[in-house]
Amino acid sequence: MTPNETQGAKGFYKLSWLQRIGFGSGDLAQNLIYQTICMYLLFFYTDVYVLGGDAAKAAGLAGTMFLVVRLVDVLWDPLVGTFVDKHNPKLGKYRSYLVLGGIPLTILAILCFWNGFAPSLIYAYVTYVGMSMLYTLINVPYGALNSSLTRDTDEITILTSVRMFMANVGGLAVSAGIPILVAVLASKELPIEMALFMGLGSLPSFIFMPLVPAIKRKVGKKNMFYIFLSIAIFGMLLLYVISRMGTVKEHITLVYIAQFIKSTGVIVATGYMWALIPEVISYAEYTSGRRIAGIVNALTGIFFKAGMALGGVIPGWVLAYTGYKAMQTEETTMPNDPNAWFFAMLIYSLIGLALLIFCFSQTKERVVMDKNETKNVKVSDLWTEFMRNRPLRIIAFFFITAFAMMSVGNAAGAYFMNDLELQTPFAQEGIRWLVCVIPAMLLGLAMFIISRYELTDEVIDDINKKIEERNK
Repeated sequence: MTPNETQGAKGFYKLSWLQRIGFGSGDLAQNLIYQTICMYLLFFYTDVYVLGGDAAKAAGLAGTMFLVVRLVDVLWDPLVGTFVDKHNPKLGKYRSYLVLGGIPLTILAILCFWNGFAPSLIYAYVTYVGMSMLYTLINVPYGALNSSLTRDTDEITILTSVRMFMANVGGLAVSAGIPILVAVLASKELPIEMALFMGLGSLPSFIFMPLVPAIKRKVGKKNMFYIFLSIAIFGMLLLYVISRMGTVKEHITLVYIAQFIKSTGVIVATGYMWALIPEVISYAEYTSGRRIAGIVNALTGIFFKAGMALGGVIPGWVLAYTGYKAMQTEETTMPNDPNAWFFAMLIYSLIGLALLIFCFSQTKERVVMDKNETKNVKVSDLWTEFMRNRPLRIIAFFFITAFAMMSVGNAAGAYFMNDLELQTPFAQEGIRWLVCVIPAMLLGLAMFIISRYELTDEVIDDINKKIEERNK
């Protein structure tokens, strides 16, 4: 440790607030770029780019494309995880990719929202596949960076809370900000009701994420998951009932309340799950003798993208099956001006790149494999670790269900608030299921999965101490 570095009560490295915020800015950056794509690219394909020339056809084609890209990730993510663990770039083992991958990611994310080749399916595939591969090149080492900063479980809980708080700043900026920015750029009336509804998907993070360390100490890790997953399910079912009482705008206040309840549960439960990854990395190091953080993060990356694949294909196929029609009239909420969407993505992506560079400047790896260990890392380590690390398997399946839930709900939110009553009754019901029913079912499954997780804070603290003693 340098003279300016400090130790926590357990003897592990303690981060400064600037370092915590610096690390969290990486999540903020990725959300500004990737959350925009997750929330609005399907809408862009169906209502602006009109993939394949027809809205319903575009939904089906986009859903299939999202599935294909996730299958590519199954092959790509292990290669990235292995590469990251085996190499030590001069700019930092993990943080270097924030810059090296951030620049091309920014370019391709912008091109995803360019209408120049509409309605070309080939162009959509090239830009989306390339963007997704570059996102992995940043996200896998960024996830590994979390566990390389310190071994202190209390510090990691604080770090994760800061990280998710800032991630939700990005989520709020995307969910509420994109509809407003696109409307301003298109010189259209501001979609305030949609912005409020979408923004409420992130707003509870500013209330509850700072309280997560205290909540966890009070009720315990598992009980915290049970409580907030149940709150989320209740909010979803409430939202479904309200939406069937009449038009959405007739009961907009009740809709906002239900959305806030749902989002509160989702944000805490899915936000804290990232704090479990350093735990399974330490468990892997204790049982195998190697700290293969890149491999573990590649595994979790595969499974959260598997969840996103499920969550991405379901909305597209449901919209196609129910006969969704793009409603481009004066009454509709979201504009279809292609230039407005392009420049909105341009602005968000450039801000995201600046934040990635800031994250790079404020982070430093302290807990990593030595050179001898990195030489022995193989792609097969990913599946070997998956088979022998039971806590990792549980986290992996939790990620599938959690990210499937988020992907379904996020992609469908814009359709729910974009004058739902103008659709046919069959299409309306399909959108309600995407926003409320299917996510609630997935969260019920997630609750069962997390009940099988056995690594308590006491166990992890004991493991980390034994690792430190063994490494002396």
